[in-house]
Amino acid sequence: MWDWPSFSYSSSPGVLAVLTVVPGPDMAVVTKRALASGRPDGLRTVGGITAGLLAWGVLTVVGLSAVLAASATACTVVKLAGAVHLGFLGAQALWHSRRGRSHAPAQGAPSPAGNPWRTGLVSDLFNPKIAVFYTGLLPTLAPSGLSPHAGMALLVLLHAALTLVWLGCHVTLLARARAFFARPAVRRAMDRVTGVVLIGFGVKVATTQP
Repeated sequence: MWDWPSFSYSSSPGVLAVLTVVPGPDMAVVTKRALASGRPDGLRTVGGITAGLLAWGVLTVVGLSAVLAASATACTVVKLAGAVHLGFLGAQALWHSRRGRSHAPAQGAPSPAGNPWRTGLVSDLFNPKIAVFYTGLLPTLAPSGLSPHAGMALLVLLHAALTLVWLGCHVTLLARARAFFARPAVRRAMDRVTGVVLIGFGVKVATTQP
């Protein structure tokens, strides 16, 4: 008789839940996009982030992520690329605020440059938190009762589902409050706050040792 996979305390799905809800670069990118362009673009950004998680999952399951984990050079390249991407998004938000684009009404404001799905995908692919988790911790959390590859695949799918639900709810709440965020002073302040946060994440990523 086939048994359901057993999760030990250390490999509890709660670890995935904590990783999902802790604020990081992905949430900052989603917040920026949802406030600037509304719910549809926010959800597309979430879709890109989820696709990034699945890409990391595939690399982990087939073993290619071990190359990244073992190579200091490869790890540094990913880290710096992620830092540059976050810094660019942060600088873009600050520039929009400085140019006064935050004064435009929400419905008529131009959308940020770039495809939202691609923005989410790139954000997650270069998110060091995801890179470290998928290359180092995920293989140790595979549930018993399944092969290592099947166990890791199950965890990846669970993490992707949690991320989709969590960030999707986050976007929905932001969309409901968008009338408040559409006020010129509030939008200008949010552009500046999200810009500083994204640049801060970029600096942190660039200066953190692998």
